[in-house]
Amino acid sequence: MEATLDFLASLPAGLTYLVLGTGAALENIVPPVPADTFVLLGGFLAVRGPAEVTLVFVVTWLANAAGALLVYGAGYRFGPPFFDSRFGRLLLQPEQLARVRRFYRRRGTAAIFFARFLPGLRAVVPAFAGVARLSFASVALPVTVASALWYGGLVWLGSVAGENLDTILEWYATANRLLLVIATAIIAAILLAWLHTRGQASDSGK
Repeated sequence: MEATLDFLASLPAGLTYLVLGTGAALENIVPPVPADTFVLLGGFLAVRGPAEVTLVFVVTWLANAAGALLVYGAGYRFGPPFFDSRFGRLLLQPEQLARVRRFYRRRGTAAIFFARFLPGLRAVVPAFAGVARLSFASVALPVTVASALWYGGLVWLGSVAGENLDTILEWYATANRLLLVIATAIIAAILLAWLHTRGQASDSGK
């Protein structure tokens, strides 16, 4: 963690924004990217260096939301043809894909909003919103609001950390582990539903 802090502290303001924004955007494509930690540390450094707290928030918020909407756009453009292919049908059979689309059309906005706070799921849910062909507005609204709340909270925590940065980082790690447990439980439920509906689809095809 000290190495990350030293790295960010060594950057001029412009590069700090670029690194934080890139990390926030890439998180939607490469979930292991530690964008949240970078943003928290960015908020901490912004009140002590050349960067501006408000700009750290705006850059990371907009970059994260834009990354999620690019993933949504890729799902919208390439998802349906992919799942019509032979390999795509191995992952989701037509009836399963229809169930996914029905779920998103009924509860997609809420699912997208809450998934933005959960590790791993925040990168996947916008892609399937595209596959389900949700409208841009119905995806952009929950993505931008949830990203604003999440990154706003992280930047604020970092900016008020003062001498208690280690305590806040420990608290954040604990909270993130809890969110990861919730995300894992949801993923497990999705896998069970996938197995169950796959069996139903196979039986109906006989």
